[in-house]
Amino acid sequence: MQGKGGAMADANEFRIRQIVDNGKMIQLFLVENVNTEPISQKQMIREKVAKTLDSDTRGQVMPLLDAILQAQPTINMRSYQQTAINITMPSKRYEQMGRPQVGQIVAIDMSVKKRLNPFR
Repeated sequence: MQGKGGAMADANEFRIRQIVDNGKMIQLFLVENVNTEPISQKQMIREKVAKTLDSDTRGQVMPLLDAILQAQPTINMRSYQQTAINITMPSKRYEQMGRPQVGQIVAIDMSVKKRLNPFR
């Protein structure tokens, strides 16, 4: 969800994880709708070590590191921390949105609003 130059896009998609309805107010618990492929902890270590060493040292260290890591269990990790948002709104506003349900996707615009006169 990144735009040009690595900046985040203005409108982000969020998946509804939980809805709490107390009659007058609705609480929506949202998480960023990002699909990531798991990366192994071994792969993360290999990449980090490879980046920090010069080519000569890398050629000597990497075979040893691979032998050490081969004996370790593979642990898959997510490499992206998702943004979470909790929103509380009046039931009427929730109705106007079309009553989205758990699992559905909603778009949230998180851009900074620019004012013509910053002193207002």
